[in-house]
Amino acid sequence: MEYLDFELPIKDLQEQYDKCALIGEESDVDVTDTCKNLQKKLDKTRVDIYKNLTAWQRVQLSRHPNRPYTMDYINAIAGDTFMELHGDRTVKDDKAMVGGLGKIGDQSFMFIGQQKGYNTKTRQYRNFGMPNPEGYRKALRLMKMAEKFGVPVVTLIDTPGAYPGLEAEERGQGEAIARNILEMTRLKVPIICVIIGEGASGGALGIGVGDKVLMLENAWYSVISPENCSSILWRSWEYKEQAAEALKLTAKDSKKLKVIDKIIEEPMGGAHYNREDTFKIVEEVISKTYNGLKKLTPEKLVEKRMDKYANMGVFNG
Repeated sequence: MEYLDFELPIKDLQEQYDKCALIGEESDVDVTDTCKNLQKKLDKTRVDIYKNLTAWQRVQLSRHPNRPYTMDYINAIAGDTFMELHGDRTVKDDKAMVGGLGKIGDQSFMFIGQQKGYNTKTRQYRNFGMPNPEGYRKALRLMKMAEKFGVPVVTLIDTPGAYPGLEAEERGQGEAIARNILEMTRLKVPIICVIIGEGASGGALGIGVGDKVLMLENAWYSVISPENCSSILWRSWEYKEQAAEALKLTAKDSKKLKVIDKIIEEPMGGAHYNREDTFKIVEEVISKTYNGLKKLTPEKLVEKRMDKYANMGVFNG
């Protein structure tokens, strides 16, 4: 297990506990009380740290190398029923954007999401989870297919942003994202968006318009990353912690501002500490959310979705 800077007290106590348990196993010395005390101290330290996380610490957790990615969720939730679909039928298949049909129980869903890599090779292959225009056009193609066959859409958002390269702009990055936002507002099937990690800028919005937007406890959602915000405002990355607080990018802030509809609680320490429980929690929330949406007619779905986004940011002085 890899530990972040603010988790080092947990690491030290865990190592002490492991050594204590090992002594008890390999010798006749009774270390039961010592181990119990260390376990109590470890549990208390975990609670103290994870219940009082700053915005920047949550950003760090959202980027933890052991945190599950989109395909981890899809494989756990849909299992063998998932069939990946490729290509935008115009340019190529964007590996940073994945999608396909899968089932939760007896209900089919169209799963779409950004996929990051696990090591240097796969990160390059997945372009670090930053889709090109063809990725967003592939996502739109799959959404239109889902609409044609009456299949609800689930999007899993985890991206540091859309790819900002010259070739992406030449192929219409801005238009592709804007087109997705427009088409998602009027798609005639239920759309459930789940922010599982990083939800940065237009890269997230390109698949982020839904009837219900759910967000994991240690994910973040903002128009810009804290580092880039810091570099613009202060000409330095040193103020990223201050920027993270000012951006109001945590799940709690997003819920308060009515940008999202629900916070999905993670196991103590984050999704990577107990992946299986996290998958079960997300699966249950998706199913429950869909059950609340499937009763609505296509016309009512679109109407409520339009009203939801039209009312965002409205201020009555």
